Amino acid sequence: MRAVTIAGRRISTQDPPYVVAELSANHNGDIGRAFEIMQAAKAAGADAVKLQTYTPDTMTIDAPQEDFQIRGGLWDGYSLYDLYEEAQTPWEWHAALFAKARELGLAVFSTPFDETAVDLLEELGAPAYKIASFEAIDLALIARCARTRKPMIISTGMANLGEIQEAVDTARSNGARELIVLHCISAYPAPATDANLRTIPHMADAFDVVTGLSDHTLGTTVAAAAVALGAAFIEKHVTMRRSDGGPDSAFSLEPAELAELVRGCRTAWEAVGNITYAREVSEEKNVAFRRSLYVVKDVRAGEAFTSENVRAIRPGYGLPPKYLPEVLGRTARRDLPRGTRLTWDALE
Repeated sequence: MRAVTIAGRRISTQDPPYVVAELSANHNGDIGRAFEIMQAAKAAGADAVKLQTYTPDTMTIDAPQEDFQIRGGLWDGYSLYDLYEEAQTPWEWHAALFAKARELGLAVFSTPFDETAVDLLEELGAPAYKIASFEAIDLALIARCARTRKPMIISTGMANLGEIQEAVDTARSNGARELIVLHCISAYPAPATDANLRTIPHMADAFDVVTGLSDHTLGTTVAAAAVALGAAFIEKHVTMRRSDGGPDSAFSLEPAELAELVRGCRTAWEAVGNITYAREVSEEKNVAFRRSLYVVKDVRAGEAFTSENVRAIRPGYGLPPKYLPEVLGRTARRDLPRGTRLTWDALE
């Protein structure tokens, strides 16, 4: 069985889905708001909270050229530098955020965007590392995280099969032994019609990994469907109120929706169950609503059974209907009043 353990919690298809609340930029520059989101994530039943660790200067440069301007989409009008300056989680917050999550009983880890971020997270005792979709082609960063020998999660938005293979190979060749690969559509928000969740079981087999979903679709349905297809790890952005705004608020869940996602994903996992054709305990009382063979007219001992005095009717306590041809023409061993369930010992 493929399994990964993060902060003592095993993650596999045999365990309830691991739900991660992505804080991202939804703190809107207020550490108190970040704490509030963490508390809401815990109350909603999430297993972990995830941060992003970068500064605008580790992501890009402040430059006026058109290459550095965002045109269209959710962040239209920003420069790359200005977006990351607004969205960053200040490094000086990290120790307090890690402490708060642990106080709440939440696992906490982060997405580093360069090697200096990994150094900071190592000092804080991060139990795992997440590679963002946009960094899945940064093999040096993947190698640095892998050398910590901690579990790694690699998101694959925009990456083709060859690029995912390179990322997985780099992680493994540099010491990663526990690896989760996330299916992802890097659109914000992502249309459900682009989700292509059938990729999840294929990815699990192709790379021999635990798989999951980094979900940017609206609502909770796609995440639950992903669990039904084998996703063991679900990541979703969370905010207190979308109306508060912020770079990621439009495609983030509010706390009540996160609780719905947790319930939906766990119900989907329970429903997947195992391969079985056995009658479930919950079905037992409904045997009465099957058909079976009953005497529908009084039959005297020695009298033949006919289609007039035996029929397949409800309830289901007599012989199964398939035996009617074997019963017709045989004789009764004893008197059988109308309404008697027909059993083999009633036949001569």
